[in-house]
Amino acid sequence: MTELASTPDQSEPSVSSSPDQTIVASDAAQITAGTSTSTSTSTIDLDQIAADLADVEVALARLDTGTYWTDEVTGEPLSDEWMVAHPTARRADA
Repeated sequence: MTELASTPDQSEPSVSSSPDQTIVASDAAQITAGTSTSTSTSTIDLDQIAADLADVEVALARLDTGTYWTDEVTGEPLSDEWMVAHPTARRADA
């Protein structure tokens, strides 16, 4: 697991790694802004981020090949409304 944590008395967040690729950010606001002293904890799933990125890459490739607006199984057109709501969709029912 990759952990990114910071405490109010640390000037820089500390990072530790582990195989499951999860980042735990203690006091996420302080880590991003460097100013907060709250004690909230957030979890970021790097595997999910990688999957989302892969979906975006597939959508971009579909744009390049002209198949973005088409259901990849049935060949039926995907509606504008569906693609606005689900921009990485590859199927009308996905």
